[in-house]
Amino acid sequence: MGKTVLFDYWRSSASYRVRIALNLAGIAFESVPIDLVKGEHRTTAHLERNPQGLVPVLDIDGLRLTQSLAILDYLDETRQLGLLPADPGNRARARALAHSVAVDVHPVCNLQVAKHATGLSCNAEDMPKAWMQHFIRPGLAAFERLLAGFEQTPYCTGDTPGLADICLMPQLYNARRWEVDFADLPRICAAEAVCAQHPAFAAAHPDQCR
Repeated sequence: MGKTVLFDYWRSSASYRVRIALNLAGIAFESVPIDLVKGEHRTTAHLERNPQGLVPVLDIDGLRLTQSLAILDYLDETRQLGLLPADPGNRARARALAHSVAVDVHPVCNLQVAKHATGLSCNAEDMPKAWMQHFIRPGLAAFERLLAGFEQTPYCTGDTPGLADICLMPQLYNARRWEVDFADLPRICAAEAVCAQHPAFAAAHPDQCR
């Protein structure tokens, strides 16, 4: 099948998610950096890997996969990671919790989106942080309320790391980067503390991958 290769960027939330899952699965992988700041995602070589020009791209099992949530599903189904509860109702609720960050908050806080918004603003210097804070804080507050429907034992939706934890941690990294205060959200803080102690999460942290 060949080696597993992850084309990623150290600060990419989507790449961060996939690194966590690969670590949880115990899959050794080669990381090939795609520098988004330098525009390497728009090169011909990368567009051949992913016509969207996005990261991550994962070469695994003879496949080339894109879109982090699809990759997480693949790893969950082929490596039995148990990222979602077995009960269909709880499974749907846990997926909604994860998607509240990965589908709703993350896209509008994508660096490319924020830069475009900054370019349209007459107050461009202050725009990036204000833009990020405008979307991240309400998204985390909603996540906190959604978490109330689960018993944290000790992860977001159970006793092992799940999809919600994998999506939450990169967003909290971004929150700290853009000075978003979430200290008053105890459920999120508890999830962050336990995930930070897990080797798979610690090894995937951007500071370990830059």
